[in-house]
Amino acid sequence: MSDVVRYDEDGAVAIITINRPDAMNSFTTELCLELQLALEEAAGNERVRVVVVTGAGRCFSAGADLKTGFEGRKVSGKLHYEYRPVLTAIASMPKPVIAAVHGSAAGIGMSMALYCDLVIMADDAFLLSPFTTISLVPDGGLNWSLVRHLGYHRAYQLSVEAERIPAARCVELGLANRTVPAAELQEAAREWAAALAKRAPLSLAATKKAMRFAMDNDWASAYNLEAELQQLCRDSEDCAEGVQAFFDKRDPDFKGK
Repeated sequence: MSDVVRYDEDGAVAIITINRPDAMNSFTTELCLELQLALEEAAGNERVRVVVVTGAGRCFSAGADLKTGFEGRKVSGKLHYEYRPVLTAIASMPKPVIAAVHGSAAGIGMSMALYCDLVIMADDAFLLSPFTTISLVPDGGLNWSLVRHLGYHRAYQLSVEAERIPAARCVELGLANRTVPAAELQEAAREWAAALAKRAPLSLAATKKAMRFAMDNDWASAYNLEAELQQLCRDSEDCAEGVQAFFDKRDPDFKGK
C-alpha cells in the first residue's frame, strides 16, 4: 500500500486515512485503488469490527484532482472502474463504515462520505456538490444519494446552485448523524466506532444488509430478507450469549459467531 492512503488499527477499529493533504486529498487513479485495497483489508480482517474513513490535513476531500482527473481513461471509465469499486467496497462489507468529515467533503469526497453507513462531521465542516461550476453532473452515485435523502427539489437545488451545506444543516437534513467540535472529531469518531465494535457483529452486518436492500426494493422483498436474516441471527451463538447476558445483568461478549 502506498502512502496516499494510511491504514491503522486501534483495537477493533480500522482507521483509513486519505493522505494527500497537499492536494486537499483529491482523488486520483492511484488513490482510488489504494482506498479500495484498504477497505478490502479491513473487510477481511477478523480483528476489525468497525471502520473509520477520514482525511489528513485540513479537509476530508476536495473531490477529483482536476490536474490529473482528465488524464488516462475516459471519465465514464473512471466512474465505473475507479470510483465504483471504492463505493462498492463500503456498501458490501458487513462492517459499519463511519465517515469522519472535517473541513470539506466535495464532489466525489461528498459522494463517498454519504455512501458510508454513518457520518460524523466537525462543526465547521461542510458538504459541497460543485459540479455545475465546471459544467459536470454530480457523480459517484451522488444523484442517487441526495434524492433519497432530500427529495428531488431540494437535491436539485443544492446541486445546481453548488450550495455549501454546513455541518449543523447536514444533521438537520439527515445527511449526517452528528456534529462535534472540530478539535474533537477524530477522537469522537474513534470512540463511536469503539462503542459500536462492542455490539453484536452479526446483528450489525445483517441490519446493514437489510437496510441497504430496502433502499432499492419493495416492502415484500425487504420483509422476506429481514425474516431470513433474523433466523440466521437467532440461530447464532451471539444471540444466545446476548440473551444470557441480559438475564445475568452483564455486558455480552460477542464473538461474531
